[in-house]
Amino acid sequence: MESTHLLSSSKKRVKIHPHTVTAKYTKHTPYSPQPGVHTHFPQPGDEGYDDAPSFEDFGSFLEETSDKKQLTEGKKWPLTLFGAKDKDTNKKPQAAGAGDGGGGEGGAKAAKGSGKGVGEQLASFGEASVSASRLTWVGLLGAALAHGCLIVLTRLASERFSLGPLFLLLVRSIVQLLSVVVPLHRGENLFGPPGYRLRLLCYGVAYALSLCCAYASLTFVSPGNATTTWRLATTALSATLAFLLLEERLGLADGITVAAGLCGLGLVLLPTPDESNSDSPTDPVAFWRRAFGWSLSALAGLWMALALVGYRSLKERVGVGTALFTVSWTGCLLAPASLALLQEGWSWPSSAPAWGLVLGLVACSAAAFLGMTHALSRLHPALVSASQSLEVPVAMLLHLAVLPLAPTAPEVVGSVMVILSVGWLVATKLLPARGGGRRQREEYEEILDSPIK
Repeated sequence: MESTHLLSSSKKRVKIHPHTVTAKYTKHTPYSPQPGVHTHFPQPGDEGYDDAPSFEDFGSFLEETSDKKQLTEGKKWPLTLFGAKDKDTNKKPQAAGAGDGGGGEGGAKAAKGSGKGVGEQLASFGEASVSASRLTWVGLLGAALAHGCLIVLTRLASERFSLGPLFLLLVRSIVQLLSVVVPLHRGENLFGPPGYRLRLLCYGVAYALSLCCAYASLTFVSPGNATTTWRLATTALSATLAFLLLEERLGLADGITVAAGLCGLGLVLLPTPDESNSDSPTDPVAFWRRAFGWSLSALAGLWMALALVGYRSLKERVGVGTALFTVSWTGCLLAPASLALLQEGWSWPSSAPAWGLVLGLVACSAAAFLGMTHALSRLHPALVSASQSLEVPVAMLLHLAVLPLAPTAPEVVGSVMVILSVGWLVATKLLPARGGGRRQREEYEEILDSPIK
C-alpha cells in the first residue's frame, strides 16, 4: 500500500527513443548498468534525444508491427477454397482534418451539410465507373462477336477443308504461344507470382480441358448444339461455383436476366422434327455417340466455369497476357493427348484459303479470350458468360449468310430471348437509373452518420 502511494504521488518522466524507453522517477535513483553489460539511455543534450518519436508514433508502430496483428489480420474475412477474400483494409478515406481530435466528425458534418460537394463527388465517381464499365462491356460484346465468328470458321474448316476440330485447337494453341512477349515486356513471371503458381496452373489446365472437351464434342454432335450446351452449362455453373467458392452472388435483377437468357438457350436446343425422327430406337450406336457428344459439351461447361471462377480469384495477381500464355502452353500439352485418345487424324491445310481461315480462327479466339478475361476483373463470372450467349444468334446470322441453313421457329424465339436478355443486362449496367442520384446521396449520408468510418 505504501509503495502504491509512492508510485502514484511521484512524478514520472517518460522519453521514447527509437531503440530504448526510459522511465525515471524523481524519488528513485537512476538506473545503473551492470558491469559487462553495454546499455545506453540517451540523456538531455545527447545527439538524437530531441528527435525521438512521440508516444503516439511509437504506439502506432507497435500496433503495425505486432505479431498479434499479423496473426489475426488474415482471420477478418472467411477463408474460401481459393483463399481469403481480397479486402484492402489499409486503404481508408481520410478527411482533411483527420489529424485533429474532432476533425473527422467536423469533416463528415461538413460533407453532409454541403449537398453540392457530395453531388460533385458522386458525379465524379459515377463518370469514372461508367467509363470503365463501357469499355468492359464493349470488350464483352466484341468477344461475343468473335465467338460467333469462331463457330462459323470452325464449321467451314471442317466441312470444306477437312480440318479436324482438335487439330485446329492445337494450331491455335501453338500460334498463341507468341503471347509470351506480353509478360516478358512487362517484367512479369511467366508462371505467375510466388504463392499463386499452383492456382494459375489449375486455371490453365481447366481452361484447356474445357476447350478440348468442346472441340471434341463437335465430332459427335452438330456445332450449334455443342456450342449452345457449352454456353448454357458454363453460365449456370459459373453462378453456382462463384457463390460456393468465392461467396459472390448475383443480384435479383441480374439473376432474373441470366435465367431468361438460359431459357432462350434451352429453346435453341429443342430438337427439330428431322433430328427427333433420324435416330430410331434400333440404332444404339448413333444414340450413344450423340449422348457422348452432349456429355462432352456439358463437361466443357463445367471446366470453363471452374476456369472463370479461378481467374476471378487471381484477377489482381495475374495479367491477361500471362493468363493467355498459360492457356496456350497447357493447350499445347492437352490437345495432342486428346488427339491420340480420340484417334483423330492429322490433316494440314493445303491451300492459301485454308491457312487464311486458320489464321482468322486464331485471331478470333485471341480477341474473344482477351475480352472475356479483361471483364472478369470487374464483373461476376456468370454475367461474363451470359453476355457471351450472343454468340448463338451471331453464329445463326452468319450461317444464313455463308451456309444455306434456315433456322427453326424455336431457334429464332430463343435467339431473340438471348438478345433481349443481354441487351437488358447491358442497359441496366450502363444507363443511369431514375432516382439513382438521390439514392446514392442517401446511402452516402447514411455512411457519414455511421459510427464506423
